[in-house]
Order: sequence, then structure tokens, then C-alpha cells
Amino acid sequence: VSKGGWPFSTSAHGWPISDCTAEALKAMLMLRNLPVAQSWEEMPDSRYFDAVNVLLTLQNTDGGFATYENNRGYAWFEWLNPSEVFGDIMIDYSYVECTNASIGALASFAKQFPNHRHAEVIRAVARARQFLLDIQREDGSWYGSWACCFTYASWFGVEGLLQAGEPMHSPNLKRACQFLLKQQNPNGGWGEDFTSCFDKNYAQDGMALLGDEGSGVVCTAWALMALMAAECEDSDAVVRGVTFLVSKQLATGEWPQEGISGVFNRACGITYTAYRNVFPIWALGRFSTEYEPHIMKGTK
Repeated sequence: VSKGGWPFSTSAHGWPISDCTAEALKAMLMLRNLPVAQSWEEMPDSRYFDAVNVLLTLQNTDGGFATYENNRGYAWFEWLNPSEVFGDIMIDYSYVECTNASIGALASFAKQFPNHRHAEVIRAVARARQFLLDIQREDGSWYGSWACCFTYASWFGVEGLLQAGEPMHSPNLKRACQFLLKQQNPNGGWGEDFTSCFDKNYAQDGMALLGDEGSGVVCTAWALMALMAAECEDSDAVVRGVTFLVSKQLATGEWPQEGISGVFNRACGITYTAYRNVFPIWALGRFSTEYEPHIMKGTK
């Protein structure tokens, strides 16, 4: 199934990816009702329906969402992996990142199009929520497959659960917050590197070389986004993280390029240079518009 999907690259790429489709669908659903968009060429409802069909098709039997095809094999296939670079590539797994994106898109779609495949969409969201709970680790974290790594995935896990209807301050969200708070460094930041992805364990000294006393701006932003989404009660920890981000902003307005923050297939590190600016801005914006006025001041 490809009709209605969005690929990882341009339309010429032609191979739809679940989270690319989900994020594009979310964007179109948000734009759809904005006054500024009323004069634009309207996207037909059928194209929204096609996108949802792609997402529903890509949901695996475990409730999670794969990237570009459904799971068609077993983990032991990795013993036959011929690659010298990539890990976990023999089958397409369900990922916390793709599941988060798909939950958000489907939940938003259900609100705007309540008469189109509503029961299927709601059931898919419920199954995806259970998948996120099933893969949450004992320590409250999630493992990330497309960036470094547990701070990143915990943000996706927390927001995915919330978008799927997880009660605020549920034990699952509290465990996620406790994990992140445990990893916070004395300077207020968080830091991981590529070894978290490869070892599948939190790299305690991950940013010791390329960060600031073990902390990096990207991981700090991800951790803050998760904590604020979950309405973390430890506001002092959140403020310390925000203070660290502010202290790292350069005179040019941007943030420094530190260690590698992206990864493909466990063993291939990727530098996404936009991350160092996009995520700190996002985190600081959430703090100033949502967390500080509503949570810290108790106005919500």
C-alpha cells in the first residue's frame, strides 16, 4: 500500500514510511482549520482517507508501527545479517517513534473525521497504546532506534501514551519521569551518545567528551520535552534543565554542534545538524508557554 503515504525523501522516492506519513498527516490536519489556510487549494478528504489507510495497514500484530513494511519474520533472522555496518535490519520491527507518530495522527484524524472508519482508528490507537506499555522497560524508559537514544525515546513514549489517552500522572508516566530525573547531571542537563544505541543501555558518560560536563543540548531538550509533557512535579529539575539550555545558547542565537545525535539501525551514527537548534527551541517554547504558566503556577 503506497497511495496516500509520504516518503522519507521527496515524492519521487515513492516508498511511504509510517512516521513520515503520520507527521505529514498531522500537519495537514492542523493546517486544515487555520484561517490562513482557507484561501489555499484544499486537499480532498479522500487523500486524508488514503493516508489513514496507509497507517492502519502498517500496524503490526503487536500493536506497534513499523517503518515501511509489516513485520514478516523473527528476531533470530538477525543471526543471518550480512551487513558489516547495520544492526537489527533483517526484519522491520515496531518502533516507539513510529508508534508515537501514528497514534498522534490517528487520534487527530478521529476527531476531525469521526465518521470514517472510526471504530478501526480507535482500536488501532488502543492497540498502539498497549504496545508502548509493553515495551516500556522496568526502569521506566524506552529504547530509541532512530536517535541517541533513551532520552529521545522516552519523549516519544510519554507523548504517545498521552495522545492515546493515558491518564496524566499514571504510574507509567511517573516511571518515565523517575528514569529521566535519575539521569539528570549536576549541571542540569542530560547526555547520551551513540553507545546508548549500540549497547542498548543508557550511556552514563556518553557526552563526557563532546558535551559540557556530560550534558548535551539535544538530549537535554528531549528529556525536558518528556518531563513537561508528563507534567513532572519536580519543577526544580525542569528549571535546572532549562537553565542549562539557555546557558549553552551562542551569541548567534544558535546552539553548539556537539556529538552525533542520530542513528540508523543501531550501529550507524548520523549527524542531524538541525537538531541542535530545533529541539532546544521547542523545549524552551513549551516551558514558557505551557509548563511555567500552567503547571508551575498551578493555573491548569
